[in-house]
Amino acid sequence: MSVRRHGTRLLMAVVGCLLLVWYLGLAAVSYWALSVLRRSAPDPGTALVVIVVIALLAGVLSYRFGTKQLLASLEAVELPRSHAPRFYRRLDALETRMGVDSPTVLIARLPAPNAFALGSARNGVIVLDRSLFRLLSLDELEALVAHELAHLERHDAFVQTLAYSGFRTVAGLVFLVLAPLLLSVAGAARALAWMRGTPSSWSRTAFGRLLTLIESGVAVAFLLVTLVVRAHSRRREYAADDRAAAVSEKPIALARALRTIERTAEPSRGLLATLYVHTEDEDPLSRLLATHPATDERIDRLVRRARDSGGQRRPPMR
Repeated sequence: MSVRRHGTRLLMAVVGCLLLVWYLGLAAVSYWALSVLRRSAPDPGTALVVIVVIALLAGVLSYRFGTKQLLASLEAVELPRSHAPRFYRRLDALETRMGVDSPTVLIARLPAPNAFALGSARNGVIVLDRSLFRLLSLDELEALVAHELAHLERHDAFVQTLAYSGFRTVAGLVFLVLAPLLLSVAGAARALAWMRGTPSSWSRTAFGRLLTLIESGVAVAFLLVTLVVRAHSRRREYAADDRAAAVSEKPIALARALRTIERTAEPSRGLLATLYVHTEDEDPLSRLLATHPATDERIDRLVRRARDSGGQRRPPMR
C-alpha cells in the first residue's frame, strides 16, 4: 500500500514537472513572439496610428456586417407609405427639422414593444415593433421616432460600435503583453499543486494567489472601462430625449411612450437587449452597466422640460 502511494506521488510529481515545462515553453514562445513584434514594430507614434486604424477598421466591418445580420434575423419588412400616410407625414416633418435623410422604416415582431435605429444620418434604418402602432398615439409615436432620428443624427450606434471595437483591441493587446507572465505563473501554480499531490488546490498556492491577483486587476480595469462606455451610452440616451423633445415639441408624448413601453415590455436578455428601453432594475451594478438610463429618470427629465417650457402638461401614465 505504501509502495503504491509513493508511486502515485512520484507520478503526480512527474506530471507536475511536465506541466511546468509545457507552460514555460508556451510562455517562452509568447515572449519570443512579443520580442519579434517589438523589434519589427515601427516607432511608437506609427504603432499607435496602426493600432487605431486597425480598431477603426474592425469597428466599421463589425458594424456593417453586424447590422446586416441583425436586420436579416428580424425578418423585418418595410412599412409602405400607403399603409401609414399620417405617420409618414409626421416623419417627413421631423426630417426637415433634423440633419437626417429619409430613413427606411421597417416593422417587425420584436421580443418586446420597442424601437431602435441603425445606420447613419444619410443611410439610416428605424425598426418599429408592430404593436407600437396599436399601443401608442400618433403624437407618442412621432416623439419616439424623433428620439430614434436623433440617434441617427448623432451616429450613436456607429460610435458605440467603435467604442466596443476599441475596447476589444485594448483587451487583446493587454492579454498579448501579459501572456508570458500569466502562462509562467499559471504553470508554476499547477505544477506545484500536482507535486504536492493535490491538483485541485493550485489556486491556493502562492503562484495561484498571484495569478488570481493579476486576473482580478485586469478584470477591474476592464470593468472600469465598461462602466465609462455604458455611462457614455446613457448620456447619449438623455441627449436623444432632449433632441426629440425639442424637435417634436412633445416631451410629454415621449414620456408617455416610454412609460407604455416599460409597462408592456418583458425584460429582454437576447441579441437586441442593448438596443431596448428597459424596465426598472433595482440592482445598483445592473444600473451602472445598463446602456439606457432608468425610465423613471428619463420621464422626470421630460416632465421638467415640459413644465419649464410651458409645453404639454398632461402627466405621463403611472
